[in-house]
Formats: sequence, C-alpha cells, structure tokens
Amino acid sequence: MRKAGILIPSLNPAIPAIIFILFFQSVLANNVGDSMKQAGEFYRKGDFNNAIKIYEQLRNEGYQGTSLYFNLANSYYRIGKLGYAILNYERSLKISPTDEDVKHNLAFANLSTVDRIQPLPTFFIFEWWEALLTSLSVNGWTYSVFFFYLILIFLFIFYFFAKTISQQKLILFSGLGTIIILAVTLSLLIVKINREQTHISGVVIEQSVTVKTSPDLQSTDAFVIHEGLKVTLEDKLDDWVKIKLADGKVGWIENDGVEKI
Repeated sequence: MRKAGILIPSLNPAIPAIIFILFFQSVLANNVGDSMKQAGEFYRKGDFNNAIKIYEQLRNEGYQGTSLYFNLANSYYRIGKLGYAILNYERSLKISPTDEDVKHNLAFANLSTVDRIQPLPTFFIFEWWEALLTSLSVNGWTYSVFFFYLILIFLFIFYFFAKTISQQKLILFSGLGTIIILAVTLSLLIVKINREQTHISGVVIEQSVTVKTSPDLQSTDAFVIHEGLKVTLEDKLDDWVKIKLADGKVGWIENDGVEKI
C-alpha cells in the first residue's frame, strides 16, 4: 500500500498480485481454521448436526483434508448415518493412507455394516503390489519421486567433486541404485494416477438398495446391498450407475443410493 508523501520505486506488476494472493490465502486459511474450531466445539457439546453443517459447508466450498473428512465421519457416525461415516473415513484414508486413527475408526465402523462380501482370491504377488501401491497417496508418491530426483542431482554434483577413485565409485553405485529406486517410484506414481482416474469407488449411503440387472426400475432384481458397503463404480447411464462388488457381482442402482469417495 502506498503512503502519502513517500515515493516508492516502481514494482513489477506481478508482485502486488502475488502479495494479494498470499494475503487472500492467509485470510481463507484463518476462516477455515475458525470454522473447524467452531465445528469442533459443536461436536464436543454433542451437537453433531451443527458440526456436520459446518464440515459439509467447508467441503462444498472445495476444502479437503484428512482432519475435515475424519471429523465429518465421526459426526455422521454419532448420529447413526453409517454410510456417510464410512464414506468420509474412506475419503480421509485416500488422502492419508497411513493414518492409524482413520484406519482404526474405519475398521470399527465396518463392523456395523450388514453385508459381508468375500473378495475374489488373488495371487499373493498382486496383494503385495496392491499394499505397496496403496501405502501412499498420489501426493505421497509425488514427493517420493521428487526426493529421489534431488538425491540423484546431488550425487551427480558430488561425483565431480570427489577426490579419489574410490569415492567416485561409491557415488556411481549410489547413483545407479537411486536411478533404480527413482524408476520404481515413478512407475508407482504413474500407476497410482491411472488408478485414481480409472478405478472409481463409492459407498452405499442408503439403508437398503435393490440392485437391478439393468438400468430400469422394471428390470429383474439381482441382489440387495446395505449402507456402508464399498463398491466399484463402473459405468453411468442417466440416473443409474453400474456397480461391482468385491466378489465380482455386478448390477445397476440409482445414483442417489451411492456416493463417490
């Protein structure tokens, strides 16, 4: 801001814009923090509905975060909306796959679900691969790639400053190992991004949903599923979505019966 009577050197036009953006982000962060604090107070007082209203408002405004989804899930669980609770635990776990509190509460909530779906058996190597892939989020694998990339750059620089042949050999072998790890983490990042875009999951939010053999109310009933069940969303047609269960069963349900994670 200019002060009267003081001459200020001309600035790059981008600088005021950057300052404004940083200031605006700071104000938003403070507002979000205040809203989270207010929702937390409602939760501690047992006013879970008002806590949910605040958390949902933040979510509708585009805010995401492990704490937001976790607290929202806890609030829904306390008022008996199991489907929405599991939905938001899953959203929280998607952001922070290693968060023990989220995993514990999700496992506890899943104990209350009606459906017990046995997944199709898979080869143990695929189980290891899946566990490795889901151990980090997309951001987590991105940070890992960036980390090993930086290490590779530093090793490249140190190589030219090495004073002995043995030091150069050590750096060279370390660099080769880093390249291998970087290639693996980059591959995992690419697979993870592709999985996020193609493998879309959802959670049943209605107490009971009748799955149809085709996207038509007059079609044959296939089976019944209940709130809290996690499904794969495979296709969409008008007001219907095609789902797939962990045991391989497929069918169609109306959109309002399931929500995307």
